[in-house]
Amino acid sequence: MELLEPEQIIMGLIINAGDAKQHSYQALHLAKAGKYDDADIEMKQADTALLEAHNLQTKFLTQEAQGNQMQITALFVHSQDHLMTTLTEINLIKELIEVHKELNVLKG
Repeated sequence: MELLEPEQIIMGLIINAGDAKQHSYQALHLAKAGKYDDADIEMKQADTALLEAHNLQTKFLTQEAQGNQMQITALFVHSQDHLMTTLTEINLIKELIEVHKELNVLKG
């Protein structure tokens, strides 16, 4: 397994979490406009970016478990915070999209 530099992991977490957040909010915007197929595409892109962030986080944990300690910096903590808030927001956005779909059905 290739060892990743701390900066690669940190920036990868921030970039991928940011991409996931952007796609999820775009999906919500599309759902509010009734464009559910487009919203689903955006959510799939959000999930893909989240998976990449999760894979980087797993690489960090694996490297540490193998004895390759990484210094925990404020930037690393920020990247973890960014990822965790993105996960929370995406879960909420998925629920909001479902509410929009249900409301649309009720409207007829």
